[in-house]
Parts: sequence; structure tokens; C-alpha cells
Amino acid sequence: MEEGGGPIGFAMASSPHQVVAPQPQSQAQAGGGGGGGGGTAEQFWSLLDKADRRFARVRDLPLFGRREPDEYGKAFRIYTQLWRMQQEHRHRLLDAGLRRWQVGEIAARIAHLYYSQYQRTSDTALLSEAFVFYHAVLDRGYFLADAADHLFAPTKHLRFLARFLLVALLLARRADTVPRLTTHIRTLLDDSKKTLQEADYKEWKHVVQEIARFLRADSPFINMRPLRYSYAFDPPPDTLPTVPPTVKKRGLVLSDAMLCSYYQNEIKFTDLTIDVFRMLQCLEWEPCGSFALTNGYSTRDESGQNHPNLLKDLRDAALPPNPLKTILYRPSVTHFLTVLATKCEELPSNGMMLIYLSAAGEVGSSGFCPDTNEMVVSSLNKFDISNTSTINVNEDNGPRLWLGCREGEGSNCIYPCDLIPFTRRPLFLVIDSNASYSFKAALQSIHGFEKGETTAMLLSPSCRSSSAGFSGDSVRQIGSQFTMFLTAPLQAFCHLIGNNGVDIDRDTYNKAEELLSLSLNEWATTLVASSSLHPVWVEVLGDPLLRRLLLRFIFCRAAHSIFKPTYHKVDFLPTCTPPLPESVDAESMLSQCCLLRVASFFGATNQFSFSEVTTWPEVDVEEAAVVNPSI
Repeated sequence: MEEGGGPIGFAMASSPHQVVAPQPQSQAQAGGGGGGGGGTAEQFWSLLDKADRRFARVRDLPLFGRREPDEYGKAFRIYTQLWRMQQEHRHRLLDAGLRRWQVGEIAARIAHLYYSQYQRTSDTALLSEAFVFYHAVLDRGYFLADAADHLFAPTKHLRFLARFLLVALLLARRADTVPRLTTHIRTLLDDSKKTLQEADYKEWKHVVQEIARFLRADSPFINMRPLRYSYAFDPPPDTLPTVPPTVKKRGLVLSDAMLCSYYQNEIKFTDLTIDVFRMLQCLEWEPCGSFALTNGYSTRDESGQNHPNLLKDLRDAALPPNPLKTILYRPSVTHFLTVLATKCEELPSNGMMLIYLSAAGEVGSSGFCPDTNEMVVSSLNKFDISNTSTINVNEDNGPRLWLGCREGEGSNCIYPCDLIPFTRRPLFLVIDSNASYSFKAALQSIHGFEKGETTAMLLSPSCRSSSAGFSGDSVRQIGSQFTMFLTAPLQAFCHLIGNNGVDIDRDTYNKAEELLSLSLNEWATTLVASSSLHPVWVEVLGDPLLRRLLLRFIFCRAAHSIFKPTYHKVDFLPTCTPPLPESVDAESMLSQCCLLRVASFFGATNQFSFSEVTTWPEVDVEEAAVVNPSI
């Protein structure tokens, strides 16, 4: 998909806004007879060759690290020159042999540079800039094949459409742009079957199938509400209940995140899996301005035209910056640890690192997990230089997460002890795996051996039940249940009770969201008032993005704890560490009542084992919104 390949990663840099956005073609051609001398064509071809080399250097840069590489600024400057030159001397360059697909490729590469900057910074304003350039290329048909270029134009066109589709998905343009691009890709591939080589055709056929599966995973619930933190749905941070001033706080904020997912045959598009996509969106702020007033899904502004106030409408300067995110798809263990070490080394003094790992767990040939304390001691002894005993790595039968085997590289697994050196920094772990329990035990035990930060952990159940609304192969159909609860909790609840969303209209769904928000806020109020709240969770509650994850985890745990198919079955329940106060346990009256409220709305109370004394008065959504304006 990407020229040169490589995983999609997310981290940092400054925003280059010096590129002149695409103008209507008539305006560009109006300046075609302008000056520039006889050497204009030669200068243009020389500059284009130089730009190709600059682009190749940027493409090969690692997409993590807080230092901005100089290559980005150099690439933007040279592509700015190219774009202005083709605008001012269009007719002269066309006479000298410039083809329309070459103009489109310049614009597409500018868009890709903006997208690469978004990958480093997580700044959605850069993503919208990429959208503008991609849309201009699409509207003007720059990649439509000329007769002389039919042998290679389809491949360039398909690659462009796939890149544009990824940007449109990240911007949640599901109402119009995404279906349009999907249709374009499918139609172009069918029309190009005879001109493409058989291997290329099969590869793109597979891409089309990936796109269909990706979109189908969320199709019944699309356009209901954004996954990002939205002021239209989520309470503004300054209105959130906070812990009393007497409680000691360090003021930590989520500044960095690493997202990694791998399952066999999982839903993905390019190197972006459905679970990582949801987590990525969940860890960003929804743009404000006019974009937010239409919930971010208005089709009237999807034309992609370069309105002067586009960025002002899409980005509110008052919003906090998005945490820097790095996405790793099937990384080698050495690459994973290298990126993690780099990000921890550059973590700000008040920063917290989120690590999201979603992968199948492997247990040793014995079929059971050895005593965790013994396993941790054994792991530490392996790094003791005074230990002269021979170490055989093949004898390690402890649980681990499998990231896929790469030919010639042997086992590609992450062990809990791999994360031990990084517990010196504030970590927030989300482990979605059937081996998640091993991380809890191992990282809890390490604090008995050396001083380090207490790690906050949200851990998935170790078992999935086909009777729990998510079949055993649900990861290959709609994504992970646990991750969905953390990113789209109401959608996950609907799947849990057997409602696939087909019969849910938007108004009904919005009312259910308001009821769920009311429950989440009640859990939050109880937490901040608790005298037994661990200091780690005090810090988590101070960050709005992490706070959402914690509250949704409480909802997930409560739902599974009293859901009849998983009732009192420990292997089917998510866990967290450090433990939360008993006042928000699944058996507490507050949790029972909050869940009853949501289950009653969907007529699903008979699927849960509520306490006999659990009652809750009828809640009118409009009245609840007045009493609790944060919903």
C-alpha cells in the first residue's frame, strides 16, 4: 500500500502550513502564460527529481520520537515550489510534456506529507489538510488513465484511493466520502483486471475484501457518535468532579501511547486493525467549532473544498493536544522494546504512557501457568550477572502474547517481564488477551524487588464465551469485545445482549447514550469521593481521556459480572489493578442500579441477575440532562 512499506506509526513534529492549497483548475491555468523564462520546464523537471529524493527520505523516517527531523521541512519547501510552479506555468509545462497524473502525484504527495506529520503529532488539523489535497486530486480526475499511460496509471490511482480512504476513515467521513471511495476502488479494480498483472490484481482484490470487512464491522452503528472525546457528548473537562484538594496529586496527564494488535485473520485495513483504530480514535479530541455542531458527520462539508476557515472550523485552539501515538503492527520484539524505550526516555516529567496490547496469549507446553512469584524471580535471576547457570530460553514456558512469527526470526512474543524495566515511569496498561492475568501478577510482584511506579492496568477476561454475545471468533468479525467496551461501550453492550444495531435508530441510540453517561458520571462521583482510592487512580481520574477508559471498564466489569451466561465465572470477568473501591464493585448497589437503568432501556433486564433489592425509578432523559448537564 505505502511506497516503501513499513508499519503505520504515530508520534510528533510541528505543523507545516506553508504549502499552498489546491486552487480551482481554471485559476491555475489562468496564470499559465506567466513569465518564468525559457528554462521553466528544465527547472521544473530538475525540481521534480529532487522532490522525489526528498520524499523517499521522509518516507523512510521512523514515525516516533519527539524531535522533528529536518527532512520534513525540506520536503514541504520543495513541494511548495513545485505546486506553485505548475500553477503559474501550467500551459508551458503541459506543452513540455507534463502529464495530468504527474500533477496529481505532486498533490497526493503533499497530502501524504501532511498525513505523515499527523502520524508524528496526532494533530487532526494536519489530517484535514491531507483530506483537502486528496479530495482535490479526486475531483479533478488527475489519475484517470491517458491512453499512453494505461499500463501503470491504474496502480497509481488505486494506491491514491486507498491512502485517501484511510484519511477519510480517520476523519470519520463515513456518511459520504468513505462509501464514494470504496465504490471507486471496486470499480477501478474491475475495470483494470485485464491491464493489471495477475499478482497485482490478486493483491488489490485482497485489499478490497479487507475494506469491506473493516466497514462491515461497524456498519450498523456508524454516525451514531464519534469515538473521540467530543464536547457534544462528553462533559467538558473543567466540569468533571475532582478529588478533594486535600488529596495529594502529581498532576499526571496522558502524553504518549503505544498501540499494538495482532490476531490471525483479524479485521484490518493496511496495517491498521479495527481494535487499534478504535483505541486510536478514543485517545483523541473531537474538533470543535462548526464541525462539532453537526457531530462531525455533516455531508454538506465533505466536498473537501479549501474554505478559508476550514482549519478554524475543524480545530479549537482551546482543546488540549492529543497524546502522541505510535502504532505497531506485528513488530519484532526488539523493535517493540526499542520504540518503548525511546518513548519512555522522552516522556515529559508530568507524562503518563499508555500501552495497549491486544493479541492471543500462549501458555507453555505444560498447559498451565507456573507460580507467578517464582516466574518473576526466575526472570530477574536471568539478568543477574552473578548467576553463572546456563540459561536455555527454550525452557521458558510462561504465558506471553504472540505477535505473529516472522520467518527466520523465531518466536515473536511479548512476556510480562519485558515491561519490568519500564515500570520506573508512570504506565497505564490495557491488555486484551486470554493471557492478561499474567501481566497483573508479574507487574504486581516486581514492586517487591525494586522500587518503581505502581502501574495502572485494565485487563480483559481470559475467556470469551459464545453465549456472551461475542462468539469465539468475534475478533475476526467485529473486533475485540473488551476493546469495544472501552471505546464504544453502548455498542459493545448492544452486542452483548444480542442486539446487532440493525433496528436501532439514531434518536433511540442517543437517548441510550445519555442514560449511560448518567451512570458513568455517578460512578465518577463515587470514585472521587472515596477515601480508599489508590493514588494511581487519582492521577488517572485527572486526565479526561484515561478517565473515560476507567469508567467504561467499570461498566464492562459490572455488565459481565451479573450477565447470566458469565455470572460468578471469574475467567469471563475483566480485572484491574490496583483494586478499585468496593463502592464501585459489580455487586454494589450503585453498579447494580446503573446497569439496571441501561438494561431496562433495551428491555434486557431478564438477561442479568440483579439483586432482589435493586430498584431504580424511571429516568426521563430530558430531565436527567437538565439535572446533570454533562450528559
